Amino acid sequence: MLQLILGGARSGKSRLAEKLASESGLAVTYVATSQPLDGEMNARVAHHRERRPPEWALVEEPLELARVLRENASAERCLLVDCLTLWLTNLLMLEDPERLAHEREALLECLASLPGEIVFVSNETGLGVVPLGELTRRYVDEAGWLHQALAERCQRVVLTVASLPLTLKGTAL
Repeated sequence: MLQLILGGARSGKSRLAEKLASESGLAVTYVATSQPLDGEMNARVAHHRERRPPEWALVEEPLELARVLRENASAERCLLVDCLTLWLTNLLMLEDPERLAHEREALLECLASLPGEIVFVSNETGLGVVPLGELTRRYVDEAGWLHQALAERCQRVVLTVASLPLTLKGTAL
């Protein structure tokens, strides 16, 4: 099953995804897309690391998400990808639109053939004001398009607000 968990900053989306992964009854691999390049991001990564069970495997990959999913997905495994908007940011910062398009297409194309459970976490950025600046507007646009394409392919889509899940598609939690 493919699941997409959306929410704003500190909405409880990662905690919900971790709960779903734990309850899957499968071995879990946490796929981290962040690049902790400053103290604040290092603290966030440490906080997430402390919450995870020690038996969970970890794969850190900031760019080639489709490759990592293909290499690690199996019928006996739940992959938890946290988070898609950090992955998108990493690609946008390369300033290579062709690479972004390639990686996005590779992700969307591989989903139908992946075995096991996959839980994607992503920040819903489209609920606020239109940001100033070309790069931030492009980020919001790209995130929205990615979420639409993923939601179409996922069996369950959940919006998390104040740690409360609202099922948008599929069976309720």
